Amino acid sequence: MMSQSGTHTAPRGFDALAERPYADVLIIGGGINGLATFRDLAMQGVDVVVIDRSDFVSGASAASSHMIHGGIRYLENGEFRLVHEAVTERNALLRIAPHFVRPLQTTIPIFSTFSGVLTAPLRFLRHGGGAHRERGAALIKIGLVIYDSFSRGGSVAGSGKVPRHAFHGRRRSLQELPQLTPAVKYTATYWDASLHDPERLAIDVMRDGVAAGGDRARSANYTAAVGTSGDRVVLRDQATGAELPFAAAVVINASGPWTDVTNDALGDPTTYMGGTKGSHIVLDHPELLAATGGRELFFEHKDGRIVLIYPLKGRVLVGTTDLEHDMADRIVCTEAEVDYFIELVGHVLPGIPVERERIVYRFAGVRPLPGHGDLAPGFVSRDYRIEAAPLTAGSPTTVLSLVGGKWTTFRASAEHLADRALEVLGQPRRRSTKGVPIGGGRGYPRTERARRQWIDKNSAGLPLERAATLLDRYGTVAGEVLAAIAADPSDRPLAGIPSYSTAELAHLARTESVQHADDMVLRRTSLAFVGAVTAESAQEVAEAIAPVLGWDAAQCGAEASRALEAVHAADPTWVASTADRDSVAR
Repeated sequence: MMSQSGTHTAPRGFDALAERPYADVLIIGGGINGLATFRDLAMQGVDVVVIDRSDFVSGASAASSHMIHGGIRYLENGEFRLVHEAVTERNALLRIAPHFVRPLQTTIPIFSTFSGVLTAPLRFLRHGGGAHRERGAALIKIGLVIYDSFSRGGSVAGSGKVPRHAFHGRRRSLQELPQLTPAVKYTATYWDASLHDPERLAIDVMRDGVAAGGDRARSANYTAAVGTSGDRVVLRDQATGAELPFAAAVVINASGPWTDVTNDALGDPTTYMGGTKGSHIVLDHPELLAATGGRELFFEHKDGRIVLIYPLKGRVLVGTTDLEHDMADRIVCTEAEVDYFIELVGHVLPGIPVERERIVYRFAGVRPLPGHGDLAPGFVSRDYRIEAAPLTAGSPTTVLSLVGGKWTTFRASAEHLADRALEVLGQPRRRSTKGVPIGGGRGYPRTERARRQWIDKNSAGLPLERAATLLDRYGTVAGEVLAAIAADPSDRPLAGIPSYSTAELAHLARTESVQHADDMVLRRTSLAFVGAVTAESAQEVAEAIAPVLGWDAAQCGAEASRALEAVHAADPTWVASTADRDSVAR
């Protein structure tokens, strides 16, 4: 196979699977849990494949609140094991993925003192039944004391412990956050962690798996599992329609909220899942950004739903809802949800108006929660379990279905899945993934002096400011990006997005399984999140990666249009104007 540059490369994606249509383990679902399991098994020397019917990290994993957190509110559900595991994994990710997982100061505005103390045990016993009562300071204090006990041993600055929570009264709270509503009685502040680029961290996880496994670790996006043929899973190339029977001793179904859909396609209908939809909006709102004081506001809205206002990338993320969802329906952020978000901002920051025109991006996804019957969505367990069944009656192939799972615990859930697969294969675990740096977190400079040294050493003759930007964007993987840029004499900044350049995007397209322009603007970069994708910039991105992917002018126009549609997919009100469509086509 020849690359666009004329050099020989190994076949990628579906073609690599067709050359050798078997593996020890086939993982269906390229979200964070599937990719982390792929990395873990590759590190054990297992012959492993991961596929996704769309792009990697394009489903539930792309719709997170961009947090790595212990889940303090899960204490109310009695999920102490999950919270302890999540806090442990959060602390570990601060160490092994410091390029994307960073300390996050979080403040809870509180409006009463004792409310909820008596009804909280009843909510726990009834799993959400009964009338809602506001969570007061005493109840939140109890939760934070327990949370602190789980947080021991963590660090927010590379050394020392995670600071304990702090309570302040109205006067001190309004001194620190002047725009808070005067109705606030207290604030509680504690530390969790932010996830600056979920999709990029997931790509790092996948790249680590490929590097660890070599030819025995293969990945293929836009490859769907559509049925079975004897003891084999039938895979379909979404681009060409070609189908391929693929053999594996273990099939891992890590398709998140689509787990039942996948099992149905494999001929084994299940009813494991009962996911709920969560939506978010991203605002370009300098006044609101300043009002957060650089910290997340995490609080209870009037309906009892826990919501957030979160400064990120010079924008403000507002979320999230928790609504029942039928997986046959389109996943969108509705106008009613937008109304809800605007209202919740006014609940705690009443002096700051929020207009719809400030919204630069909407996104929505379905949480991979277990089926829960009549249980209130907020009380559905965020824990995970593994279900096992044969591929078909009498088949020697075992299907392991992951039910549940969340971003924070992806390494731990992957370890459990990998252990179950190793047990079926009769192979021992060679090593643990605990403490193993992820992608650009490997060798990441922790001090300003170390940062300057890294930039000086890896700038590849480019301006130091450019090297600093790429270090922030990719972690130490930026060294590869800088080398690729330096080697391309035709490199130039994009006119509409000058912080990105043509050689940078071409390198990502060449090395990170990019097949479409929306892969680039939504998942290999944060252009969509910050509202930088217009008809013109989408066209520029498509033209930058066209030489790598072999697109002609007509394909560039089609890909730019596709990218623009994908960016607005969660917005039911968006219709591209004729002018936009004309400019994309030019």
